Amino acid sequence: MGLMQTINEVDANIVPKLEKTSEKLILARDAVGEVIFGQDKVIDQTLIAILSGGHALIIGVPGLAKTKLVETMGTVLGLDEKRIQFTPDLMPADIVGSEVLEETADKKRAFRFIKGPIFSQLLMADEINRASPRTQSALLQAMQEHHVTVAGETYPLPRPFHVLATQNPLEQEGTYPLPEAQLDRFILEIDITYPDLDAERRMLFATTGATEILAKKALSTQDLISAQNLIRQMPVGDAIVEAILKLVRGARPDEPNASAEIKKHVAWGPGPRASQALMLGVRAKCLLEGRLSPSIDDVLALARPVLKHRMALTFAARADGVRLSNIVDHLCDSIS
Repeated sequence: MGLMQTINEVDANIVPKLEKTSEKLILARDAVGEVIFGQDKVIDQTLIAILSGGHALIIGVPGLAKTKLVETMGTVLGLDEKRIQFTPDLMPADIVGSEVLEETADKKRAFRFIKGPIFSQLLMADEINRASPRTQSALLQAMQEHHVTVAGETYPLPRPFHVLATQNPLEQEGTYPLPEAQLDRFILEIDITYPDLDAERRMLFATTGATEILAKKALSTQDLISAQNLIRQMPVGDAIVEAILKLVRGARPDEPNASAEIKKHVAWGPGPRASQALMLGVRAKCLLEGRLSPSIDDVLALARPVLKHRMALTFAARADGVRLSNIVDHLCDSIS
C-alpha cells in the first residue's frame, strides 16, 4: 500500500462532499473577482492560504487593492474582520490587548483584561513592515498557537483565525524587514502586481461610476471550517508527496543531495513548515479548481509563494544579482 490513499481507496462518502464544497468555493472565488479586478492568481492564492488554515503575506506597491482584497475576503467568507494599521509607534498591547486596574463596587482593586483587535476571525495587518520588529513579533504566538498570553494568563482566539498581512516592498523608506520566525508562519507569500490593460479598463468603469460594486457573502463560517477539515482528508498520491519532499529538502544547502547551485547561493533553506504548507496548499488548490486530487503541476504552481520567504541568499549570491525566484525555478526544474 502507498504512503497515502488514492481517491479510489477513500471512503466513497468523501467524493460528493468534495464536489459540493468545490462548487461553493468556486462561487466564493467568483464573488471576490467581482470586486477585485485583474488579480485572479492573487485571489486564488489568498483563498488557498485560508482554506489551508494558514496566514498569508501580500506584497506589493501602494494602490494595488491589497487592503480591498482583505476586506472583500472577510465579507465573502463570512468572517468577523478587524484591521490594524501598522505604524512605527504601534505597541504590542495595541494588538494583543492589555490589563487595566479597576475598582470594584466593594472598593477592591482588580485587573481586567481588555482584548485587542487580534481577537477576530480575520485580522488584517495593514502595512505590517512599517512597525518595529518588537511589535511585529506580538503576532508570533497567535499565528502559531491560536492563543495569546498576557500577564501569565492564556486567552484563546476565535476559530477560525487567519492573518492576512499586507507589506510594502522593503526598498521603500520607513519599512522594517519581518523576523524570519514570523515569515515562516505565513503559509504563502503572495506577490501582487499591476493589472493588465483589460482589467484596468473594467476597473475604471466599475469604480468611478454612480454605483459601487459591493462584496457579497458567499460562505458561512461553518462552511469555511468544514472545507478546511475536508481538505485535510483529501487523498495525495505517492508521487506528489515525493515531489514535495524533493523540492523542500533540495532547497537546504546542508542536505547531501543539494545541488551545487543551492550550496553556493542559499544561506539557509526552508524548514518542515514548507512541506506542510505545500501538502495543504496543493489540496486546497485542486479543490478550488474543481478537481479531487492534486498533481505535480499544483506543487510547481505553489513552489514560489511557499518557498521564497523561507529561504535566504548568501552574500555572494546577492552581490551577483541572484534572485530567490531564480533559485525556486531551478528547484522546480529538478522535479518537473
